Amino acid sequence: MKYCRTFKYMLAVLVTGAALLSSCEKKELVVKDLQIKDMPSLSATNIETMYTDSGKVTMLLRTPRIEQFSSLDKPYTLFPEGLKVLFYNKQTEPQASIASKYARYTDEDELWELRDSVVAISSEGEILETELLFWNEPRDRIWSDRFVRFTQGDQIIMGTGFESDTRFSNWTIKNVTGTIYVENEQKVAPAD
Repeated sequence: MKYCRTFKYMLAVLVTGAALLSSCEKKELVVKDLQIKDMPSLSATNIETMYTDSGKVTMLLRTPRIEQFSSLDKPYTLFPEGLKVLFYNKQTEPQASIASKYARYTDEDELWELRDSVVAISSEGEILETELLFWNEPRDRIWSDRFVRFTQGDQIIMGTGFESDTRFSNWTIKNVTGTIYVENEQKVAPAD
């Protein structure tokens, strides 16, 4: 009898141990990436950045807000409240400018996308106004497929589609819808 009790006790311990061991699987703990990819990796307000070459100012960029998204597959920088860029050419006063109410810069393509009330003024005083403008820095090209108004000298040319180098020395309006000749020439200087 004593053996029978010991056997039952041992059997109960083995069954309980087996049940406990079989329920203990090896589970891997998965830790989720805590980085939120939709959030900017850098954000700043009221920025003024000056670019120089050999101690001379070449460009001044001003923006109320900047957000940089560097953790994405295609990193970009966003200027959700717009920007203003002043260009200098060995002068103390700005020679050209570009402004918009929204901008986005894609690092990989080195491409600027400017939207909403885009105004570009060349060093010769030519004014380009549109709602969408792309600017590729390495290729020295700007273009738009939207309505544009281009003021040059005593005429205002309007149309849809525009392509040029950044100095407006070789420009094309694709679908010209009108040309207005202005008697009293008004020059607009780049604003600070």
